[in-house]
Amino acid sequence: MTSQDIDGKAIAADIRSKLKQELDSCTDSLPGLATLLVGERRDSQTYVNMKKKACVETGLASFGYTFPQDVTEESLISKIQELNHDAKIHGILVQLPLPKELNETRVLDSISPEKDVDGLHPINVAKLAHTHTHGTRLDWNNLNSIPFPIACTPQGCIELLDHSGVEISGKRAVVIGRSNLVGVPVATLLMHRDATVTIVHSKTVDPASVVKEADIVVAAVGKAGIVKKEWLKPGCVVIDVGINSIDDASTKRGYRLVGDVDYDGAKEVAGMITPVPGGVGPMTIAMLLRNTVNAYKRINETTC
Repeated sequence: MTSQDIDGKAIAADIRSKLKQELDSCTDSLPGLATLLVGERRDSQTYVNMKKKACVETGLASFGYTFPQDVTEESLISKIQELNHDAKIHGILVQLPLPKELNETRVLDSISPEKDVDGLHPINVAKLAHTHTHGTRLDWNNLNSIPFPIACTPQGCIELLDHSGVEISGKRAVVIGRSNLVGVPVATLLMHRDATVTIVHSKTVDPASVVKEADIVVAAVGKAGIVKKEWLKPGCVVIDVGINSIDDASTKRGYRLVGDVDYDGAKEVAGMITPVPGGVGPMTIAMLLRNTVNAYKRINETTC
């Protein structure tokens, strides 16, 4: 068996194209995304530049703010509070990680929940966890309709499954990793879609046997190639969130990017798999743009 690649670039491009068409009808103003970058980490600078470029290409207004490595927590929070009250800004993103001297939780919590396009504010996290068991359920089959921001990468994972025609309801899903950024929210989204979900983490006994039961595997642990083909159930769908740098003297840069899954081996077993790069990464940015557009609509009470 040779698996089919899930083309995250193409799916993300389609979503961004539809957003651009939607924004072409906006006449009064444009959605505005503010990105805050602390320090001079090259990877963080690269990610921020990619987000700014995507904004311009899609038709959003981009506002960038950079701070020195030794910025005080109070100065950073003061800027965020200013942006919370800026009518031009509809989404605020603090590029992570922050320097260890800063209290990341306190900084992120200072973002207005309405402008928290990363979906990390505790109010938005709580809303995601709410199952509405005794009330009107939200339409989790249409994430674009959810009335609050959802973390970008987990949301992108679900969209990849949906756009690839993968049935989620009733399936066994295993999420490898329990981070607040990916593991827990993507497990919650899969639960909302009626999958039976298990989270594998560093204390799980015999993780390979647990993963082997999964129809859907989401790997988000940050360890290159940790998931081997022997872990996978034949025909399963693999969403590889990991992005890891490994030495490769044959490349111009001296390294290459790989996922958490042994891609070559997994291709022999899985039914579908996301490549790294070109799988989840482009979707994360597409979901950031969509979250910003939806925040703009909610704040301005418009359908534009």
